[in-house]
Formats: sequence, structure tokens, C-alpha cells
Amino acid sequence: MTDEPTLRFMTPTQVADELNVKPNQVHALIKAGELRAFQVGGRGMWRIGRQYVEDYIAEAYRRTAERIATGELEDAGPEDEEP
Repeated sequence: MTDEPTLRFMTPTQVADELNVKPNQVHALIKAGELRAFQVGGRGMWRIGRQYVEDYIAEAYRRTAERIATGELEDAGPEDEEP
């Protein structure tokens, strides 16, 4: 276990690293209202609470499971895994 402190707030770049996506995808999630965030100071200074990232992930899992259960999505196969 590491002794690194857990950040309360994250930048869009940190969230992007956590979700393994590009920062512009995080900004799109914020703009769409799917990920809660707030601006600090000047333009482009966004912060996202760690709990909101965890909530987003939990909701994404729930929606995906629901879509699989209704047959809208097939269960992920080996081709969906990164090398």
C-alpha cells in the first residue's frame, strides 16, 4: 500500500488518466452533465471531486450492465481488450 495522499479534487487531465481517455473526453462529459465539476478562478480551471469520478464510474457500470441485460450490448469479448 502506498502512502500517497488521496486528492480531494482532480484536474480533467488527472481524471482522463484515471479513466484512460483523453482530457477532451472528460470535458465533453462535464459539458453533457454526466460528470460533475466546477470552475476555479479563470477560464479552463476545472476541478472534479474524486467522489464524483467514483460516482460516474459506478453509474457507467450500472448502465452497461443494464444494456447487456436487455440485449442492447453483447458481453465484451477478447477483441475489446487492449494489447
